[in-house]
Amino acid sequence: MQKQKVIVICGPTASGKTGLSIELAKKINGEIVSCDSMQIYKDMTIGTAKPVEEEMQGIKHYLIDCVSPDIRYSVADYKKDAIKAIKEILRNGKVPIVVGGTGLYVESLVYGIEYNEIKVDLKYREELEQIIEKEGLNALYEEARKIDPDAIKKVSENDKKRICRILEIYHSTGKTKTELEIESRRNGPEFEYKLFGITMDREKLYERINKRVDIMIQNGLIQEVKTLLDKYKEFPTAMQGLGYKEVVEYLNGNYTEEEMIEKIKMETRRYAKRQLTWFRKYKNIIWIDGLDDIQNNIKIILEEYSGKNNRTREK
Repeated sequence: MQKQKVIVICGPTASGKTGLSIELAKKINGEIVSCDSMQIYKDMTIGTAKPVEEEMQGIKHYLIDCVSPDIRYSVADYKKDAIKAIKEILRNGKVPIVVGGTGLYVESLVYGIEYNEIKVDLKYREELEQIIEKEGLNALYEEARKIDPDAIKKVSENDKKRICRILEIYHSTGKTKTELEIESRRNGPEFEYKLFGITMDREKLYERINKRVDIMIQNGLIQEVKTLLDKYKEFPTAMQGLGYKEVVEYLNGNYTEEEMIEKIKMETRRYAKRQLTWFRKYKNIIWIDGLDDIQNNIKIILEEYSGKNNRTREK
């Protein structure tokens, strides 16, 4: 039985995914499933560049603004919710378009990875925190490299959450994250995913990122963070988001406003670079230029989606 097709548009932050996906959805009777680990959260609009109602132009969006920031939301949660949304869109006779830049979320769908929920061992987590305090995060990074060299290749040396995740998985299951992913891929994905990546001249992309950060500040990012801190007691993952953690540091007196803005811009540029590196490893991705005419990019997507194109996948 032939699998139903799902379009996926991924790429770095500020590359134009939202605008392209909305124009595409209007043309093909599509609906959009967000693939963004921050836009999922309620009350976090400015710093996540969440599309506002006017921008959506009547196109229904799923998995935006639907989880409270004080709730822990995992890749496994995302995969379950995204599959449910895709099925609903298909039932309604529309075309699902998955859009976003969170690599783990994309992979959970296109490779059919099953992320078994691993119970958090708080005692072990405390031990890891103590090691960081005494020896620094690099000690855990090196330990994770010994245990799971393949998984650590995808992780920044400063990414405490993902480094600890590799160690916690091995501690809880006796298997590495890589081994569990290989096991989980055996059944393959439920749908036929047509994967498109937006690329862009590096300097142009960085200009867009810098401009976007300036607009976020003008639109009230600092006030948004203050409101969140007043409203919620804890943020298991939400406040680790780009832009949010830097504003918290500013509010705590660790940065001046200028330093905070420059830090957000720098960290966002670095994140965009990591996103491009992540998506370039996909063998089945079709690359499109984010600076090209939007209608031309839609044409490329539709030709591939309908099977009329043998376009090269190399980039």
